[in-house]
Amino acid sequence: MSVSEFELFQAHQRSNWVRLRTLVMLRWFAIMGQSVAIIIAIRVYDLEIQFSYAAATIGASVVANLVSSLLYPENKRLSEREASLMLVFDIVQLSALLFLTGGLNNPFALLILAPVTIASTVLHLNSTIALGLLTIGLVSVLSQFSLPIETKDGVVLALPVLFQFGFWAALIIGVVFLAIYARQVTNEMHAMREALVATQLALAREQKLTDLGGVIAAAAHELGTPLATIKLVSAELMEELENHPHLLEDADLLRQQADRCRDILHSMGRAGKDDLYLRHAPLETVVREAAEPHMERGKTVNFHVSPQNGTDQNQPTILRQPEIVHGLRNLIQNAVDYCNEDVDIDISWSADSVGVRITDDGGGFPLSVIGRIGDPYVRRRRQSEDRDRRPGYEGMGLGLFIAKTLLERSGAKLSFSNGRKPGHASWSGQPTGGAVVEVKWARSSIEQADHQRRGGLGENILNIP
Repeated sequence: MSVSEFELFQAHQRSNWVRLRTLVMLRWFAIMGQSVAIIIAIRVYDLEIQFSYAAATIGASVVANLVSSLLYPENKRLSEREASLMLVFDIVQLSALLFLTGGLNNPFALLILAPVTIASTVLHLNSTIALGLLTIGLVSVLSQFSLPIETKDGVVLALPVLFQFGFWAALIIGVVFLAIYARQVTNEMHAMREALVATQLALAREQKLTDLGGVIAAAAHELGTPLATIKLVSAELMEELENHPHLLEDADLLRQQADRCRDILHSMGRAGKDDLYLRHAPLETVVREAAEPHMERGKTVNFHVSPQNGTDQNQPTILRQPEIVHGLRNLIQNAVDYCNEDVDIDISWSADSVGVRITDDGGGFPLSVIGRIGDPYVRRRRQSEDRDRRPGYEGMGLGLFIAKTLLERSGAKLSFSNGRKPGHASWSGQPTGGAVVEVKWARSSIEQADHQRRGGLGENILNIP
């Protein structure tokens, strides 16, 4: 499933995030609160309220809850239409109760913001807008028409006109602000969750490939001796069976099949690099392995390997972690996708750090999103251009998010910027070069320990996933 298909699936399933039991329980709390408020207003403060109509309005919510509980199981997930209808009922019921109890003179009018806030987190945008407009319309009606709240002496309790207008404006602003705020936070939360799931899947796939490679390497090592023995014996048999053509053909076939098994294991073993020795490799070897799938894509990938000044010339031997290989591979893929002709990979190290710098000669990161690189599902303005460069990929930033997350898990620190061609930087500092990604680790976090370098390798272990 591609990124766009996954987003479409999530959009269709958005309303299924809420259960019927959740809205029914919230409605029971609202019913209890409304009932207590009416009773206190009448019994404690001796206010004149249309009790029979108010009780009927609250009773409508009770009936709706009972019907919902009887017709559907508690764990039912609401569809878009069902969730919208339930929230519409809540808005209308609360508006009717407010109409009977003073309208916007009732301080509990602010509770009308709750259904809109819920809608913004579980419904599609069109449904949320419709409920928001319904709420704004009912609030505007309540600001002009409602039954007054009176004391026993006939005194009408009402806010000054200016305060009523201010309360109406505050409710309208609250509807818009809370809906936008809740929707934005919910979208970011679920986008992050989905991106983390994608990261886990990518890491699991890389780990499975690595484990499978270990199995292949160990199998090739263990089967090497018996295959060599079979080949040796078959060669001796062929010498002794020169005068028996039919048996000679069988011995030759045995030798050919032994060679074929050796070739198959050798070709499969190219991916089998997770034996005990190659779980650690020189820094350049790990980077070249990460870049290997993108070396033959019509772009030139140049490697520059050099220590920093005053540092030992010997390359550090680092842990060959799936996080490092997959993370660097995604970064190199992004550079190859967007470069014009060349990608430069600078590998360097010092006494206490290890670094990989990936640059390309493309247009660089868009200035509109450079501060958000590494966030999942970053939408870009150049979508048509992205589709031309990367068919089937919408350029949503998920690949860079996965790379950043995996590399940071290995202890790396990443920075994203745009380069500048000598003599082309403007006074405003406008970048004119390609994209630059720098990855740095502390040597202590990824370097092979001294005792591991000196110690014996031991036996290969078949780690079958």
